[in-house]
Amino acid sequence: MNDKIAEFRALHVPGDPLILVNIWDAGSAKAVAGAGAKAIATGSFGVAGAQGRDDGEDFPIEDVFENLGRILAVTDLPVTIDMESGYGADPAAVGVSVGRAKGAGAAGINMEDRLPGANELLAIPEAAARYRAAADTGLFVNARCDAFRGQDVAKDGDALVAATLERARAYADAGAGSLFVPFLLDPGCIGAICDASPLPVNILRGKGGPTHKELAALGVARISHGHQPWAAAMAWLAAQAGQVMGGAEPDY
Repeated sequence: MNDKIAEFRALHVPGDPLILVNIWDAGSAKAVAGAGAKAIATGSFGVAGAQGRDDGEDFPIEDVFENLGRILAVTDLPVTIDMESGYGADPAAVGVSVGRAKGAGAAGINMEDRLPGANELLAIPEAAARYRAAADTGLFVNARCDAFRGQDVAKDGDALVAATLERARAYADAGAGSLFVPFLLDPGCIGAICDASPLPVNILRGKGGPTHKELAALGVARISHGHQPWAAAMAWLAAQAGQVMGGAEPDY
């Protein structure tokens, strides 16, 4: 298992980013692995949605690990799972949950710096304590920082970059392996964060934002596709079902 964690960690190279097309179950993991992926990553939105559940730790933790086991059974690639806010009310509980992920065979996790259903970010000391508990398990922790979520980048970009870097330093000190900054498409802000972050930077690919090549040139080390693959698959399915129910032939 330590080899998988080390293998996964080594894939985070600024300027040569790891591409993660996020999956939701064993079948989607096989499809992405077969396309040449270097690692497999779940996205909590798609995992929950595939079971008719809501994002935000509505998907029970026992189901999280059952899903992980099925994914690990079909691939030898390193697997990282989205554990949302860490499935724990306090750092000790987070450590227990993340320790279970390591014991089950995960190479890494994603973890947020806000609690389920909350809009405000946790205070830095509290968030850092939770990341420390997760990192102490030995897993690779992708520390998500939601500073840009719902914010006006054109107006507050410099302040948001500064706030993100303050958290990046605290999360690095807590043992995180990388910094995930979703909801950010502005190249200037991305480049500024990559230049100054003590952690390799993960960016969520967004429509209208920089391309993979442009993100690599900005110094990004990991690019995630988040919930978009699941959403696109469901949109395609709904469209095809609509054609069939309306009497037309499907496209498949």
